[in-house]
Amino acid sequence: MNLKRLGIYLNDHLLGSTVGVDLARRTEHENRSNPVGASLSSLIPLLEQDRATLLAVMSALEVKPDPLKVGGAWVVEKLSRLKLNGSWLRYSPLSRLVELEGLCVGSHGRVSLWKSLEKVAAKDPRLARFDFAFLAERADGQLLMLQNLRLRATEAAFMDTSVETGEQVPAPTEA
Repeated sequence: MNLKRLGIYLNDHLLGSTVGVDLARRTEHENRSNPVGASLSSLIPLLEQDRATLLAVMSALEVKPDPLKVGGAWVVEKLSRLKLNGSWLRYSPLSRLVELEGLCVGSHGRVSLWKSLEKVAAKDPRLARFDFAFLAERADGQLLMLQNLRLRATEAAFMDTSVETGEQVPAPTEA
C-alpha cells in the first residue's frame, strides 16, 4: 500500500471535514428558529464523530495531520462567508441554500471516503476495528436528509417563501 498517497488522501478529507463541521455549525446558528437549524443540531455531533474517526484512522495508519491543510480549512471556511448572497448585512435565503449545497457535497465526500477505506481495510489489519460500511451508510442517510433540506431551501430562496412559516413573503420592490 502506498502510505504517502493514502496520507495525502486522508489529509484532504480532514481538510474537508474541518470545513464541513464549521459550515454546519454556522448554518445551524443562522437557522436556529427553523427546521434547518433543528436538523443540523442533530447532525453536527455525528459530523464531529466522523472527524474524530478520521483522525483515529490516521493515527492507526501513523499518518500525521498536515497543519497546512487543517489551517487552510479554517481560511477556506472564513473566506466562504464572503460570497455574495443578495443581502449585504444579513443572512439570506440564498446563503442557506448555498451552505446546504456545500454540506451535501461534503456528505458525498464522506460516503466516498468510508467506502474507499472499506476497500483499504480489507488489506490492512490496522483498520479492522473500524466499521466503514456502517459509516458509509450513515453518511448516505445524512446526505438524503440534507438534500431534502436543500430542496426546501431552494423554494425559500427563489419563491419568496419564508422557510420559518411557509408563508409568502413580499418581493422587494426596486427603486
